[in-house]
Amino acid sequence: MNPITGNPLQLAVVGHTNAGKTSLLRTLTRDARFGEVSDRPATTRDVARIDLGSDPAAAVALFDTPGLEDALGLRAHLDEGLAQAVDPVAGIEAFLQGDHDQGRYEQEARVLRQLLQSDAALLVIDSREPMRAKHREELRLLAACGRPLLPVLNFVADPTADAADWRTQLARLGQHVLAEFDTVVLDAGAEDRLFEKLGLMLDAHRDRLTALQAERRDERRTTIMAACRVVAELLIDAAALRRTAGTDEDPAPTRTAMRDQLREREQAAVAALLDLFRFELGAYQAPDLPLDDGTWREDLFDPDHLRAFGIRTGSAVAAGGMAGLGVDAMTGGLSLGAATAIGAGLGAAAGATDRLIRPWWVRLQGRQVLAPDVAVLALLAARQIMLLRALLRRGHAATQRLQSEAPAGGWPSRQLRRRVLRCRMHPAWSRLNQSLSGGAPPRVAQRIAEAVEQALDEAPSASVDQHRG
Repeated sequence: MNPITGNPLQLAVVGHTNAGKTSLLRTLTRDARFGEVSDRPATTRDVARIDLGSDPAAAVALFDTPGLEDALGLRAHLDEGLAQAVDPVAGIEAFLQGDHDQGRYEQEARVLRQLLQSDAALLVIDSREPMRAKHREELRLLAACGRPLLPVLNFVADPTADAADWRTQLARLGQHVLAEFDTVVLDAGAEDRLFEKLGLMLDAHRDRLTALQAERRDERRTTIMAACRVVAELLIDAAALRRTAGTDEDPAPTRTAMRDQLREREQAAVAALLDLFRFELGAYQAPDLPLDDGTWREDLFDPDHLRAFGIRTGSAVAAGGMAGLGVDAMTGGLSLGAATAIGAGLGAAAGATDRLIRPWWVRLQGRQVLAPDVAVLALLAARQIMLLRALLRRGHAATQRLQSEAPAGGWPSRQLRRRVLRCRMHPAWSRLNQSLSGGAPPRVAQRIAEAVEQALDEAPSASVDQHRG
């Protein structure tokens, strides 16, 4: 695609106080730090610019404006001047050259001045409110500036929103083209439709907007693939993790150290995912997605947490033991990923696990080899898929707790389970095995990343048996 040159399309973002103008900009720019989002009135006092696009320069310049607080009063103040002006735009220009009624309407003047300097405006509307007289006057006031207006119904995912009524009311005022958008619950399709409608209204800028859409789709695709790769690398590191000790040694200190390694490794992956999606670590306290200040609240080795995700564990775990690292104490060999409690032996997974590990324990007779249980690997995978799904749906203006679907049942998909469990026979693939690690081959990480991406689109299923390798 040929790069778009020339000056960017300039869009004023306007609307009533607390309609969500800054929120819209945060979500469009993927920048949770832009401006200030608050329920307090008139949070934004000055005009702030932020650009979209980089091919080779900004495609769109967005201007965050102060909220309109007294459109009714300003309209009454302007009535005489507008009636005497050649046209409504001339009346607005005359008002801007004055003292704004001794500064009473200074905030509204900033909005109108920016609108006159822009190509068009996004009129942000809080769809949770009914249309009132103030909204009608705001619309008439903005229309007097002679610039195209695209109403944007914000917060449409909220159960109290009434987008249908707003459509009806706006049509009565001559506004038949509008967009629906939610700055809290992100819908990538809604963003595309917003730019498409702008293109219909601003034909001279359609190529610029089309190029911007393509660029943003590519950015989202790149972010998703990078996130899937982060999850894939975590699962490889966990599945291939190994520690050995003599049969006469107490394995408890090794188990403790391994648990800490896995917790730290998962936390590093969570931080990397939040950074990829440009969210801050302190934004999360969700009860169903166990993150407090960016940290998983429920322990990876807590059997109750495993069961909450539909992951079955061995009898000792069911009785209240700690899950996580299995050892085949009966043979003096190893139990790679056995889904049993620590010290509980091979349990129900003995048959499938022995077939995978026999070459290892034959070579390492007389040694204990510790590895993460299959149940823990299933939980690691399920938690990351849950987090990714939530991040893909979260707008950057969201300030409430991160929401997600109910916990999945075991492994997110059979394909992901199969590809991850194959890594258990390759200790050199885990970067946590510092003396052995050369890292997994790129093709292995890529195939697991692809399985993670496919799992994102699949409905969670409780039918995936986490014990079968």
